[in-house]
Amino acid sequence: MKFGIDRLLASPELLAELSGRRAALVAHPASVTADLTHSLDALIGVGVNVSSAFGPQHGLKGDKQDNMVETRDETDPFYGIPVFSLYGEVRRPTGQMMSSADVFLFDLQDLGCRIYTFVTTLLYLLEEADKHGKTVWVLDRPNPAGRPVEGTLLVPGQESFVGAGPMPMRHGLTMGEMGHWFIGHLGLDVDYRVIEMEGWNPDGPGFGWPESRVWINPSPNAANVNMARAYAGTVMLEGTTLSEGRGTTRPLEVLFGAPDIDAGAVHREMRRIAPEWLVGCKLRECHFEPTFHKHAGSLCNALMIHAEGPFYDHSAFRPWRLQALAFKAIRSLYPDYDLWRDFPYEYELERLAMDVINGGPSLREWVDNPALGPDDLEALAGSEERGWQNSVRSLLLY
Repeated sequence: MKFGIDRLLASPELLAELSGRRAALVAHPASVTADLTHSLDALIGVGVNVSSAFGPQHGLKGDKQDNMVETRDETDPFYGIPVFSLYGEVRRPTGQMMSSADVFLFDLQDLGCRIYTFVTTLLYLLEEADKHGKTVWVLDRPNPAGRPVEGTLLVPGQESFVGAGPMPMRHGLTMGEMGHWFIGHLGLDVDYRVIEMEGWNPDGPGFGWPESRVWINPSPNAANVNMARAYAGTVMLEGTTLSEGRGTTRPLEVLFGAPDIDAGAVHREMRRIAPEWLVGCKLRECHFEPTFHKHAGSLCNALMIHAEGPFYDHSAFRPWRLQALAFKAIRSLYPDYDLWRDFPYEYELERLAMDVINGGPSLREWVDNPALGPDDLEALAGSEERGWQNSVRSLLLY
């Protein structure tokens, strides 16, 4: 199969459309061709006039480990072109940045989750392209989490850098498809084009991530496909005092880790509350000691998620519900546990981090209210998930 970048490089007709135009590349370490050549090198190698490059959160090189670690603008030492940071002094491209090119080639590998900030970077680029009369091509890549949709919609007014619009946590779209949704939803007037993939089957082997392609971290803590599948749930740990496994070799692949919680007891309580939400994966009790971040240097008891191999059922696995269930079980066993972390998550100073992450307070309120059970969360999320699926069906390219 071919990703968007591979189709562009192999097409004389598409390359001819770039002839005589200045191109900017939005990329990160996973922006590579089938033979693992970085897209910047590959495009310049075939004669595309790349006049600037842009790096999203974690940087063009992907060297920034944690959230809220900014990257500076720089000059590429080999090509001598400006490399603008979209996670530094600005999140949104400035007019000066937009003036550096005529066509913007967006080639970011996404995880299929609303909170993964590359989707917001796409939105900001499209809005600025509308304002400045620029062209945007998305060089499409797989959604490694596939087509399943899960989670409540972001509540209007709760938008942030980790909440680009009223979409569910697990949105089921590729970046190319998401660009079409943004344009339609916001009424943008952009010269927009998707360089589609060839041969991507989201329901085939790999269930989103093609088995023939090497996985490269799109961000430092996105180490494998298991993480990509679990992320729509485990990312919510960033809004809690529980460890998401940062400071270990398998971050964001655990339901939680903490030195003062009995993981086995939590697992049993989860099975009591909603056993139907545990299907599609295998949970394994384990221990780890983070070298940095939350609970650094302390031995944590944890539940590891294995949404992989013989334990994975793509149609049944629901990571958002699984993570919500873990929170509910912890609240049931430890009613006074200091669960919700109060800090300026992604520079949002007034809302609790969990509410910023989930796009509103509903999940936190469900966890904290002992009178609410699985049926209540199912009723809230289920109708919104179905509504989203119906609204984007016409946008699907594959």
